[in-house]
Amino acid sequence: MKKLSLKKVTSRKRGPGQHYTIRYADELNAAQHQAVMHAGGPALIIAGAGTGKTRTLIYRVARLVEDGVDPRAILLLTFTRKAAGEMLRRATMLLDGRCEHVAGGTFHSFANQVLRRHAKHIKFDSSFSVLDQGDAQDVVNLLRAQVVGSRKKRFARKQTIHNIISAAMNRASSIEDIIHNDYPQFVEDTTEIEYLAEAYARYKVNHNLMDYDDLLFYLHKILQEVPAVREQVQRQYKHVLVDEYQDTNIPQHEIVVFLAGQQENVMAVGDDAQSIYSFRGANFANIMKFPQAFNKECTIIKLEENYRSTQPILDLSNAVMNAAVQKFDKELYTHRQAEDKPYLIKADNEEQQAEFVVSQVLEMREEGVELSDMAVLFRSSHHSSDVELYLNKANVPFQKFGGFKFFETAHIKDVIAHLRVLVNPRDAVSWNRILLLLEGIGPRRAGAIVDAVTEESATWSDVQRFKALAGNNTSVEELFGMLNKLNRKRVGVDECVATVVDFYWPTLKRKYDDHQKRSRDIEMFQTIAERYADLDELLADMALEAPVESLEDVSATNDEDESLLTLSTIHSAKGLEWRVVFVIWVLDGRFPPVRSFKSTEDLEEERRLFYVACTRAADHLFMSYPMNIYDRETGMVLGRPSRFIEALDQELYDEYTLEFNDDE
Repeated sequence: MKKLSLKKVTSRKRGPGQHYTIRYADELNAAQHQAVMHAGGPALIIAGAGTGKTRTLIYRVARLVEDGVDPRAILLLTFTRKAAGEMLRRATMLLDGRCEHVAGGTFHSFANQVLRRHAKHIKFDSSFSVLDQGDAQDVVNLLRAQVVGSRKKRFARKQTIHNIISAAMNRASSIEDIIHNDYPQFVEDTTEIEYLAEAYARYKVNHNLMDYDDLLFYLHKILQEVPAVREQVQRQYKHVLVDEYQDTNIPQHEIVVFLAGQQENVMAVGDDAQSIYSFRGANFANIMKFPQAFNKECTIIKLEENYRSTQPILDLSNAVMNAAVQKFDKELYTHRQAEDKPYLIKADNEEQQAEFVVSQVLEMREEGVELSDMAVLFRSSHHSSDVELYLNKANVPFQKFGGFKFFETAHIKDVIAHLRVLVNPRDAVSWNRILLLLEGIGPRRAGAIVDAVTEESATWSDVQRFKALAGNNTSVEELFGMLNKLNRKRVGVDECVATVVDFYWPTLKRKYDDHQKRSRDIEMFQTIAERYADLDELLADMALEAPVESLEDVSATNDEDESLLTLSTIHSAKGLEWRVVFVIWVLDGRFPPVRSFKSTEDLEEERRLFYVACTRAADHLFMSYPMNIYDRETGMVLGRPSRFIEALDQELYDEYTLEFNDDE
């Protein structure tokens, strides 16, 4: 029998990429492949809308792991835990279970982990508690009571004070600057708010507490001031990947630079054209200055092949951003050709605009487009009020994102409650609501008045009786005086609503720190009310198809309406897509709003917001605006389409004027 022996085979060197199990070059386009295969050093991936940035990050993670990088040495930073989890899940499915060990999470979760290990350097115990937003505001309120006391002077509420402190931290700005720019009504209280901010910081340290913003603040502090910790973290993470870089604030950008270490293996993925969250502290300059933030030369790679929209939609979107003052030049393209250009629809008024949107939605549904494949987008939440009204009338189920549905907002419900008691004096719920709005009226006194006024024999003229039940509160006398006047005069709907609004106005200013913003909603409600000749009809339309309570029932019982039409602010729509998109109120003065005209930075963010809106559409893009709208706040008559549209070559869109034919 022959004797067998073992002979060691000399290992053969594999060529580049021969050891990969994933065929990267076949599964990615050229720009994506370049990003995934980037060798090392800083890199900025400018990922245009719909160009597959998430896919690129997933393949990048897999490629690093295939190249032998310890998964625990890869740090993936995102803005939501869900996004990080989904990316790592897909990377695991793409490659294998090693990707499960990649350190993925949000900036705040990463900060929490680091601070737990090194809390002693910042005078905290590792067992520190993290306050949620409600708890943080309660602490602020406790300190506010000690500082403000029981004085009657109007002072910012706990939520507003907390927002001011948070904005200062996220923007690396001073309390004074935040108040001056965003809350000018509290300028005279600046010193006290600054004192409150200092007291709040001391309280948290003394009680071993951090809030959401402190996590970033103290991570930044420890990386900057404790070299031993900074170097340890840098040694631990060899590669740092950051998603949605255009949404980072100043502390987050500086944290990323600290994490880079000597190798500077940092890859940031984002789109300067989609930087729209400055109100949350996001800093547009971060992505623009990223290439200059490192010692090594930064590689810039642009993803420009779009997999979502047709070329006519991209042509218009590209033209919008080509006019930007500051940008990374890119030109989105696709292999999805189409004859239909985006539509620009001119309506006579906001009511006609709403009628068009609803009729077009119904027509698209008849042609086989699901409601869930359509969306109505708008600059501000109150812009959808007319559309909501007409959708309810047409029994079209919808869901709204970005603020409350118009008729669910507290201030609109307050005004409607005043009108409801005029129609139905026995409406105890509405009586209770409007009485609790009055200063000095609590639940007990409100209940006594409600019982008295809803008695069958009660008459509103018995004002002194109701005043006595309220402890001689003069505001009760004023309320009944206003209601009695309206009841006797039997005025038209428009005058009735105007009288109630005038009466409610001081309450709005007292109750809400953001009353100027809310006043626009009330103006919109007044405009709607002016179309009605009968108050009963107005209130009935407001009450029909109560959104939250009825929509689930509609979708559960009506097979035809299984899906819901989406109504959304553009801010809430970022990252989403629909086959058909309606962008309403593209009227100069509303989009962009008048307040943005004075600032180049604000106006440019509005441009980016418009770009985001347009690039949500896959197949059809409708842009509409009402002509000759009077703006109560500025006294201007607004009649031009958005300047972002007016500056475009008219070959990029088809323009239509609405002409509704009356068949009756």
